Amino acid sequence: MIETHKPDFEELEFRQKLLADERTMSYNAAWGGTIDFPRERWQKWYHDWLEADETERYYRYLRDTDIDAFVGEIAYHHDEKRGIWLCDVIVLAECRNRGYGTEGIRLLCEAAKKNGITVLYDDIAADNPAFSLFLKNGFVIDHQTDDVIMLRKNL
Repeated sequence: MIETHKPDFEELEFRQKLLADERTMSYNAAWGGTIDFPRERWQKWYHDWLEADETERYYRYLRDTDIDAFVGEIAYHHDEKRGIWLCDVIVLAECRNRGYGTEGIRLLCEAAKKNGITVLYDDIAADNPAFSLFLKNGFVIDHQTDDVIMLRKNL
């Protein structure tokens, strides 16, 4: 069974591992690949994301209760510049193709809807095959360029 888990401060170690994993972050190659998340940034990030009002920012780990392990993360936030709600679903490369992405999208959409959000977006690099996962789960292509596919789902 997959559930969401609101991490405590020390559990940010998983996020650090997730963002540093080259295979997991290969989808992000167009934007620099892996992301440095040193411990000295954790406090501000924790405050901004996990202590924030969930109607503005939402962040959870995906946890597989059968193996008692974190397998990914889901999040959304309001992009003030574009006036849209952007989402994020990342599953560890070693855990992909097991249904975690689909379940993560479902749980994320459920949380967003509960918090009054009516439309979620995700901008994905045009060469990222993960866009098909979003299409399979009710997102549609809003628009695209040579570089980016903007996906949208009405909740």
